[in-house]
Amino acid sequence: MHPFEFYLKLGFEHIADMTAYDHILFLVALCAVYRIEEWKKILILVTAFTIGHSITLVLVSLDLFSIPSSIIKFLIPLTIFATAIHNVLGSDQAVKSVKMKRNYVMALFFGMIHGMDFSNYFKALIMDPSDIVVPLLGFNVGIELGQLLIVFFIVGIAFIFLHLLKVKHREWNLFISGAAAGMSLVSMVESIS
Repeated sequence: MHPFEFYLKLGFEHIADMTAYDHILFLVALCAVYRIEEWKKILILVTAFTIGHSITLVLVSLDLFSIPSSIIKFLIPLTIFATAIHNVLGSDQAVKSVKMKRNYVMALFFGMIHGMDFSNYFKALIMDPSDIVVPLLGFNVGIELGQLLIVFFIVGIAFIFLHLLKVKHREWNLFISGAAAGMSLVSMVESIS
C-alpha cells in the first residue's frame, strides 16, 4: 500500500471510530447550531478543525510541543462542553457574524486539542520528522473525508427533524447541545477519577 493511501485510511478510521466517539460528539455539538442552509459555514468550521488538528500533529512530530495524556483526556471533553454551552448562550441573531468568527477560532483551537490525542502515535508512525509531508497530507485528507461523511449524516438527521418533523431549531439546538454537554461532563469526571 502506498504511504499516502495508508495514512488516508488511518485518518479516516481515526475520525470515524465509534469507540473513540469524542470527535464525533464534537462534530455533533459543532453542527447543532446550524441549519442545512448554512452548509458552507459548517464545511469551513470542519476544515478549521482539521487545520488545528494538523498543526498539533506537526508540532508534536517535530518535538516542538507536548502535553501529558492525562491533561488531554480532560481537555477533549472540555472542548465539547464549551462548544455546547456556546451554542446555547451565544444564539442571539444580532451577533451572528461575530459568533461565526469566534466559532472558526474555537474550531481551530479545539482541533489542536483533539490533535494532541493522536499526535504521539502519529509521531511514532512517521519515525523520521523530515518525512512528514506525505503522512500528514494523507492523514488530514482522511480526517477531512471522515468528518464530511459524519457531518453529512448529522445534517441529514437535523434536516429530518427540522424540516420534515417541524421541530423548532431552538429546541433542536438546546436538545443536541444539552446532550453533548451532559456526555462531555461525564467524560470529564471519568478523566479525573
